[in-house]
Amino acid sequence: MQEQTKLEKKPHKIPLSQLVAYGFGGIIPIALFNIAGQLMGLIGNISLGLSAMWLGVILIIPRLWDAVSDPIVGHFSDNIRTKWGRRRPFLFVGGIAVAISFVLMWWIPDGEFVHSLFPTDASFKWFQLGYILFWLLMFFTACTIFEIPHGALGMEMSNDPHERTRLFSAKSFLGNLFAMSTPWLFALANMEYFKGPGGNEADGMKYVSIGVACILIPLSFWWFFAVKEPSFKKVAVQKKTKFWKDIQRVIKNKAFIKLVSIVFVLAMGFNFVNLLGYYIPIYYIFDGNKEVASTLLGINGTIWAVTGLVAVFPLNWISPKVGKRKTLLIAITLMSLAQLSKIVCYNNEYPYLIVIPTILLSTGMLFFFTLGSSMVGDICDEDDLETNTRSEGSFYSIFWWFIKMGTAFASFVAGLLIVFTQFDEVQVTKVDEFKGSINTLIIDLKNVSDTNKETTADYSVELENLKTKTLLKLDDDLVFNTKNAIREFKESEVLKSLEFDETRFVENKLAIENYRNLANTQSKDSLINVYLKASLTAINFKSDVLENHFKSEILKDDKMKEHYINLQKKLNLVNQEISSLPLNSAKTDYAELNTILENAKKLTKQSPYTLYMMRAVEIGLPLLLCLISFIITYKYPLTEERIFEIKIALDKRNQENENIQSTETT
Repeated sequence: MQEQTKLEKKPHKIPLSQLVAYGFGGIIPIALFNIAGQLMGLIGNISLGLSAMWLGVILIIPRLWDAVSDPIVGHFSDNIRTKWGRRRPFLFVGGIAVAISFVLMWWIPDGEFVHSLFPTDASFKWFQLGYILFWLLMFFTACTIFEIPHGALGMEMSNDPHERTRLFSAKSFLGNLFAMSTPWLFALANMEYFKGPGGNEADGMKYVSIGVACILIPLSFWWFFAVKEPSFKKVAVQKKTKFWKDIQRVIKNKAFIKLVSIVFVLAMGFNFVNLLGYYIPIYYIFDGNKEVASTLLGINGTIWAVTGLVAVFPLNWISPKVGKRKTLLIAITLMSLAQLSKIVCYNNEYPYLIVIPTILLSTGMLFFFTLGSSMVGDICDEDDLETNTRSEGSFYSIFWWFIKMGTAFASFVAGLLIVFTQFDEVQVTKVDEFKGSINTLIIDLKNVSDTNKETTADYSVELENLKTKTLLKLDDDLVFNTKNAIREFKESEVLKSLEFDETRFVENKLAIENYRNLANTQSKDSLINVYLKASLTAINFKSDVLENHFKSEILKDDKMKEHYINLQKKLNLVNQEISSLPLNSAKTDYAELNTILENAKKLTKQSPYTLYMMRAVEIGLPLLLCLISFIITYKYPLTEERIFEIKIALDKRNQENENIQSTETT
C-alpha cells in the first residue's frame, strides 16, 4: 500500500502542449463520427425522402467493413516503423481524408441530367442510397485510419493509470469543445443563406460541410507536427508480430471481453434511439416545425457539449478516489436517471425542460466512454506483463470496432424503429417542397416589386432581361416539376385506385406552354403577370402531389385515417388562402403571405400514434440495456488494487531490464 500511495502522489505528468495537441484529436471520433451517421440518417429521411429502413441498412454496411479495416489499421500502426514514428503518419493522412469525404457525402448529384439516367422515382432513390453508401464507406474508413492510431497513441503516452484518464479526459474535453458547434450544423443547414429560398437542409449541408473541412485540414498538419511519440525508441526495437496472433491474444483476454461487452451493450442502448432524439423535439415538441426545433436542438446540443466539458473535472477527481470500476457504475446510474427524467421533460408546453436529461446523460456518457478508453490501457499493461509486448493498436482497434458495431447495429435497428412508429417521411418531403414553392412566390413578388422600381434608359434591354428570367423559370423549374408530378402519379399503385385522373397536371402543363407563348409579348406588365402566374402554378403542382399522398394514406390504414383527413382539410385551407392572393406586388400583404407559409409548415405534423411510440421506445430501450451493462460492470475483474499491482510489477520489470541493458553497454 505504501508503494501504491507513492505512485498516486508522483504520477508521470504529460506536458500541457502535448495534452492540448492530443486532445483536439477528439474532434473526429467525438463530433464528426456521430454527426455523419445521425445527420445523414435524419436528413436522408426527412429531406430526401429516403426510407428509414434502407438508410439503417446502408449505415450498418460501413461498420461491417470496419470489422476488417479496424484490426488491419491497428496491426499496421503497431508494426510500422517510420522516421516520423508509427502513429503520426496515420493522423495526418486520416485527418485529410476525413475532411474530404465529409464534404463529398453531402454533394449528391441532382438535376435533370441525373434524373434522365434514373427516370423513375424509385431508381433515383436507389441511386441516392448508393452514392451515400459509397461516401460513408470512404468517410468511416478515413475515421479508422485516424482514430485507431490516435487512441493507441493515447495509451502509450503515459504508463500511469490515472494520467491516462487525464489524457483521454483532454480528448473528451477538447472534442466536446468542437461538439459545441456541431449540433448547430442542422440549424445552419436550415438557414436560407445556405439552403436557398426553395431548398431544404440537404442543400444547406453541402455548404456547411465545406466549412467543417476548412477546420479539419489545418488541424491535420498540427497533429502531425505537434504530437510526439515518447515510447517510440523503446518500441522501435520490439519484434514485429503476426496479425492473427495479435487478434487471438486480444480476444482471449477475459477482462477485455468483459469491458467491450459493457461498452457494446450500452452503445447499442443509446444508439438504438439516438436518431429519435432529433425526431421527438421536431415532431412532438414543435409539431414538425424544423426551423424552430433546430434552434432548440442547437441549444440543447451546446448544453450537451458544455456539460461534457465541465464533467471532465469531477471525473478526474472521482476516479482516483473510488476507482475506475465504481466510477463506471456511477456513470451508468446517471444515464438511467436521464432516461427516467424524460418521462416528464418531454413536454411541448415547456420545451426547454429537455435540457435536464441532456445534462444527466452528457455527464454519464462522458464518464463512461472516457473511462472505457483509459481502461483498455490498463488491460494492455496486464497483457504486457504476461507477454512482454505492447500492442495498444490491436487492443484499441478491437475495442473501437465493438463500439462501431454497437453503433451500426443500432443504426439499423433505429431505422426499423422509425418504420415501426409509422413515421411518414414522404409527407415531410412533400410538405417541404410545397413550402419551398410558397417561399419562392414571396421572393418573386419582391423581385417584381424591385423590377417595377427600376428605370433603365434602354427599355428593350429591361424587357429582354425580364423575358429571360421568366423563360428560365419555366424551363428549369416548372417544366421539370410537371414531369416529376405526372411521373409520380403514374408510378403510384395506390393513386391509380383513386377516382382521379391527370387532368389537373395536364391543365397545368398546358398553362405553362401558354405562358411560354405569352412570354414573347412586348408588354412589361404582361411579362410580370406571366412571371407571377408561373410561380403560382408551381404551388399548384406541389399541392396536388401532397393532396394525392394524403388520399393514398387514408386508404392504407384506418388507424391513421382521421389524422390524414385533418391534414387534407388544413391543406385545402392553405390553398384557399393562396388562391385569394392578389398577384400584384403593389397590393401584396407580406404578413399574410408569411402567415400562409407558417400554416403550411403545420402540415408536417405526425400522427398521435407515431409520436407516442417514438417517446416510449426512446425512453424504454436504453433503460433496459443500462441495467444489463450495470450488472456486467459490477463483475469486472480489474479492480483498482489489481491495476496498481500490475503497475508496480511492470515498473519493477522495466527497471531490471534497463539495468541489464546498462550493464551490457558498460
